[in-house]
Amino acid sequence: MSRLNDIPAGNHAIVKDLLSDGMLRERMLAIGLTKGARIEVVRHGPSGDPTVYNIRGAMIALRKEEASLVLVTPC
Repeated sequence: MSRLNDIPAGNHAIVKDLLSDGMLRERMLAIGLTKGARIEVVRHGPSGDPTVYNIRGAMIALRKEEASLVLVTPC
């Protein structure tokens, strides 16, 4: 299992678990980061942060510290 921030641009991953809690966990669930969701890593920012992800058809930017809390399986 990997962390979302380790997946290179252009690749896909499936959400396995979230390591966050509280309001951050609620936000992640609200944007579609639920178990089994397929995510496409679209592109990294100019300095590598934030990264844009396609989550259930919505383009979402996450910082490395947020993406590192999402456990995924590359596909």
